[in-house]
Amino acid sequence: MRHVTVKDVVLGQGRPKVIVPLTGATEEELLAQARALAEQPVDVVEWRVDLLDGAADTAAVARAAGSVRAAVGGRPLLVSVRTAGQGGRLAVDDGAYGDLLQVLLATGAADLVDVEAERDAAVRRLLLAAARDAGAAVVMSHHDFRATLAEDEIVGRLRDMQDQGADVTKVAVMPHGPGDVLTLLQAAWTMRSRYADRPLIAIAMDRVGLVSRLAGGVFGSAATFATVGVASAPGQAPLAEVRAVLELLHGLGD
Repeated sequence: MRHVTVKDVVLGQGRPKVIVPLTGATEEELLAQARALAEQPVDVVEWRVDLLDGAADTAAVARAAGSVRAAVGGRPLLVSVRTAGQGGRLAVDDGAYGDLLQVLLATGAADLVDVEAERDAAVRRLLLAAARDAGAAVVMSHHDFRATLAEDEIVGRLRDMQDQGADVTKVAVMPHGPGDVLTLLQAAWTMRSRYADRPLIAIAMDRVGLVSRLAGGVFGSAATFATVGVASAPGQAPLAEVRAVLELLHGLGD
């Protein structure tokens, strides 16, 4: 199993890493949120670019990227453009999606970049190459805000992302009961124990899926998401509580 090292954070080693999102609609809100994280035990900061007003304006986004990078300081920055089909706010076609992420990568702000697995194959290949050129790791992702796929489908998607060359693979699903959470966790463990040669992230959303955010590391998930302020997805819990549970579970495993 290979690890992914971003600055001084190693994904796939030790306890699951905690990612906290920046969700500001304006540059001022983003910078205020980033400053609020300065003294917090955050491993990775995620910038949800699609939540920025005028996110389709590549020039404006590029300008904001420099400010966000500076405000985050030495922490790893994950840049994500979540599109409407994947539960995000930005409705753009494959070409515009690829153009926006290429502009963001060219700024040098991103240490990691989220690439949606559902994008056109040529766009995915282009972004993988652009990320390599920029020195950014690729988190390839699939989000389903409606339901939970069957175990073999989740594993199949994660394996396909791995085969495409993603540095980290990610699946997030919407459970409709505890059984769906079990399906997600079983899929994570199947992937981790049989097929994975790099870090994966597996999350069940909403309140019923919270256990996957807290104990996902037991089943092979390398990271989770928590909040300092506004959440970016259903079921995210406050940072302090998430860190406390992760530290407890990791300590029991030592």
